Amino acid sequence: MAGKPALDRPIVLVGMMGVGKTSVGKRLAARLGCEFVDADDEIERAAGMPIPEIFAKFGEAYFRDGERRVVARLIEGSLKVIATGGGAFINDTTRALILERAISIWLDADIAILADRVSRRNNRPLLKDRDPVEVLTELGKVRNPIYAMANLHIRSDASPHARTVENILKAIVQ
Repeated sequence: MAGKPALDRPIVLVGMMGVGKTSVGKRLAARLGCEFVDADDEIERAAGMPIPEIFAKFGEAYFRDGERRVVARLIEGSLKVIATGGGAFINDTTRALILERAISIWLDADIAILADRVSRRNNRPLLKDRDPVEVLTELGKVRNPIYAMANLHIRSDASPHARTVENILKAIVQ
């Protein structure tokens, strides 16, 4: 790629848990020479507690409202790459905000890849005491048609995340 693409809006990565939004986002931001922000980290900082605790104490609706406010704040200001939680783009208000003010990129991967990645960590409230393949399959049926509304659709596979970053860079400079 010759030079950096001229971007006038933040890039927001959306997709299922485990697709690599954070690791791809960090690498993409480094390549673009801009800031990377993980919306989940910002939500935890704002709430003063981890996401599983927010879910347990206040429920998913409360979490999604806070998530919407944090995403709205992150989209403002300088160019950055933002990784969102898997459910952020599913919220109508959050999705409308992202589509209006950012370049949205749906990172998509096969269920087997997602299940392998999410099974490495024990911090996902929607997977608590459940089979990851079953949960991800159910979520995908509902969420994938909504993720498809994103500006760009990039497949993520078992190859290094650097390849996914290259595919994003090619797509955003066209």
